[in-house]
Amino acid sequence: MGEKVAVYGIGNPLIDVTAHAEDSELNELGLKKGTMQLIDTARGNEILAHIDDREKTYSCGGACPNTMITLAALGVRSALAGMVGDDELGEIYNDRLKDEGVVSHLAVHPGGTGSCIVLVTPDYERTMSTRLGVCQEFSAENVDHDSIRAAEYFYFTGYMWDTAPQKAALNAAIESARAAGTTVVFDVADPFAVDRHRDDFLALLSGRVDVVLANRDEAHLLLGYDDPRRAAVDIAKRCRIAAVKNGAQGSFIASSAGDCIEIGTYPVDTVDSNGAGDNYSAGFLYGMVQGHSLADSARIAAYVAAQIVRRIGAQFDEQGARELRSAVEHGVWREISEASNKESV
Repeated sequence: MGEKVAVYGIGNPLIDVTAHAEDSELNELGLKKGTMQLIDTARGNEILAHIDDREKTYSCGGACPNTMITLAALGVRSALAGMVGDDELGEIYNDRLKDEGVVSHLAVHPGGTGSCIVLVTPDYERTMSTRLGVCQEFSAENVDHDSIRAAEYFYFTGYMWDTAPQKAALNAAIESARAAGTTVVFDVADPFAVDRHRDDFLALLSGRVDVVLANRDEAHLLLGYDDPRRAAVDIAKRCRIAAVKNGAQGSFIASSAGDCIEIGTYPVDTVDSNGAGDNYSAGFLYGMVQGHSLADSARIAAYVAAQIVRRIGAQFDEQGARELRSAVEHGVWREISEASNKESV
């Protein structure tokens, strides 16, 4: 395709199907309230059939898609590559992604689109059933090398390492990005992904990626010690830039020069932590695309993450997106403190 965007992401497109349900229905369906479980296609069809006659909302889900959607809301031209099925949900996902302002590079494969069925009970508790579908079939032949080479940043998450085709695709994409000077950003994304692929992730840190985003638990599992400041410094020495999120305490941002900055958080009342990490990544990428310093990029990331946890869901609605973009452009994030000025470690 060769279409130039600022950030090109490859991820798992999972369409979120949300509907209201009673506690008794969860029991009838054999679902444990407030949990997320992986399901197969047959089980997914059973749950969808149960809610077929009621109002449902559809949204583009998945970790990397969440990040690309928020980037688009912030005015950054972004693209998403991945695999959807040749079904109605795949068509809905593609249409909704374009509505969100993200350039769609989604490939289509025979079978069912990955989805997360979210049942919301009267107490607003969410019970999620996730079927991965054909998104795991994304392979090296689906990689758009021209678009990756034309982008400023190439972004992917640790979730993409779970199947051989996806792993081959990401390795090919990384090589194209590095050869063209496109900055490679790796979001570890999930502690369980580290458990599954620790050796591969450590190999990625050794000269194959430029920027690494992780939370404290992921960094702990990756490096073997629980010290987010030290982890940020150690990871940055292996690549170029590292951000290690430390929950409500803020985050540590380090560069390969050995500098480490601790950035605080933007205080809000948390309603739903779903999507906090994905939106932190979007804020950080936005800052880098706009030429902000690492410290200011981390402040923007903290602000964006704080705004998403104030509401239900991992994405902003139309009004919320407008308010977010306006606030970020007006520099509200500058209120976030720098806990410790550039400190050599």
